[in-house]
Amino acid sequence: MWLRDELDRLAEGDDTAGRDLRAHCLAFCTALERHHVGEDTLGFPALENDFPELGPTLELLRRDHDMISGILSRLAGLAGQTGDSAGDERFAGEVAGLTAIVTSHFAYEERTIVAALNRLDIPEWRDNPPDFLREFD
Repeated sequence: MWLRDELDRLAEGDDTAGRDLRAHCLAFCTALERHHVGEDTLGFPALENDFPELGPTLELLRRDHDMISGILSRLAGLAGQTGDSAGDERFAGEVAGLTAIVTSHFAYEERTIVAALNRLDIPEWRDNPPDFLREFD
């Protein structure tokens, strides 16, 4: 998974990953935001319909999405600023925050909803899954 690989490289302190992430920040931020919007508008409602007991879990994941969206907005604003050491430090701090929350978010999703998502049977998704299900393959 590309996103997880980038986050792992970044968390390990790979300077190249940081430069790559900054250089491609707008595309990265857009892809992650689109993935979460897809989950919020298609995936989570489908899960809630078939597995209503997941409602509180999905609400926590939606809150993560809101926090991540705020970080992505700040990163997008900082991505275009170069040569400013204070801006570089803010950018690095936002990336560290993004890495922490997304890593935690994915781990929580895997523990709490992946089994239900794998059991979810939506006929129109069989041959043509929505983008949020294949975004980071």
